[in-house]
Amino acid sequence: MAKNALLEIKRSLEAHVGQKIMLRANGGRRKTIERTGVLEETYPSVFIVKLDQEQHAFKRVSYSYADILTESVEVMVCQDEGQVRITYIQH
Repeated sequence: MAKNALLEIKRSLEAHVGQKIMLRANGGRRKTIERTGVLEETYPSVFIVKLDQEQHAFKRVSYSYADILTESVEVMVCQDEGQVRITYIQH
């Protein structure tokens, strides 16, 4: 079941490659890190985000699809109408 969930998350992210996204990640010790960038690439286990240069010290970050499944990372796709959150809904 978990493998299907990860595949579903990967497929939903693949549809947004090249689009601007906002990440909200657990930074530990009750810290939340927010980053914005472009979803650059999806791989079998991870996805890569190219961060906005003027806001962040790093150029790229990667997260696993399991991070979304366990809700330690929240991904929102920025669109003209607003933001679309990518999550996995258990059936």
